[in-house]
Amino acid sequence: MHILLSNDDGYAAPGLLRLAAALEQVARVTVVAPERNRSGASNSLTLDQPLRASRAENGFIKVDGTPTDCVHLAITGLLEQEPDMVFAGINHGGNMGDDVLYSGTVAAATEGRFLGLPAVAVSLVTTEAETHQHFDTATAVALELLKRIQRQPLPPDIILNVNVPNVPLNEVRGYQATRLGQRHKAESVVKARDPRGRDIYWVGPAGPEADAGPGTDFYAVRTLHVSVTPMQIDLTRHEALESLRRWLPGGIAS
Repeated sequence: MHILLSNDDGYAAPGLLRLAAALEQVARVTVVAPERNRSGASNSLTLDQPLRASRAENGFIKVDGTPTDCVHLAITGLLEQEPDMVFAGINHGGNMGDDVLYSGTVAAATEGRFLGLPAVAVSLVTTEAETHQHFDTATAVALELLKRIQRQPLPPDIILNVNVPNVPLNEVRGYQATRLGQRHKAESVVKARDPRGRDIYWVGPAGPEADAGPGTDFYAVRTLHVSVTPMQIDLTRHEALESLRRWLPGGIAS
């Protein structure tokens, strides 16, 4: 099996290095990742300038673009042999609930699935206050999921968004199939001034958990379970189509 590995923390991020080393034990791995941290890049593609790819000192391919750029470039022409699936991660921090709308890690997996490949995004749910990051736990989870995918492939429309609690592997209580929770709205921007006296703004922190009860990704991780959320590219709210048809006017106004 040939695995394309990417992330949004950059080609030198410890989580990416650890996941690459683990996957290389069982598969051929090609790493194509951003040359710098691109957290929060979401599904953006670079369309207004060319992309440059080069071999980094650690052997990975680094790209001066977004995570989506990396996966798109790799699958549509950069690599001589198309990979069999895409892994994204290990992200430094969780990607749960509304986070998936902004996450470059999830976007890398989404692009892989959009281009026809099975895709898994893996995140280690850490906080800035935690001094130890249990990447070994997340790599063990990734390897277990890979084994299951090899035995029983994923349906063609599913992306797995995986969030791993930041604890030793023997403290993980199991796996849970979950849905995305929701957060309260983000906190206000932080206004400041640059050295020349001009106003600048920092995007505020994400909002606290709102919909975070049993069955959600937030709850699973909080109870020391690995959260595995099946996601899809189709964002249509199908159950609302009929009511929307009734709401719309019958013809075009002149």
